[in-house]
Amino acid sequence: QVQLAESGGGLVQAGGSLRLSCAASGRIFRINTMGWYRQAPGKERELVALITSSGSTKYADSVKGRFTISRDNARNTMYLQMNSLKPEDTAVYYCNANVNVRYSGNYDYWGQGTQVTVSS
Repeated sequence: QVQLAESGGGLVQAGGSLRLSCAASGRIFRINTMGWYRQAPGKERELVALITSSGSTKYADSVKGRFTISRDNARNTMYLQMNSLKPEDTAVYYCNANVNVRYSGNYDYWGQGTQVTVSS
């Protein structure tokens, strides 16, 4: 019903920047809260940042001041600008969206994940 497609991951040196994108498509009536999560090898998936439909944001303490979450409601797309990257930011990054599906209801969807690797 709804697909999330992430892009923008890659390999970067410590101190560098990357911008992730997450585009939603399908039977979307409205997208509610969207978020970025990450999972490093051997660790549990953790919240990185959230953004509501009205633009309110929340960040994990570990990324405050370095990462910025944003969204373009007209394009059903969310972004994560990551600056001053550190090796500990290395993980697979997943986007998540709570979507009001046309003629159905509210459901949570996940993207397939994009790898971010920060070298020291």
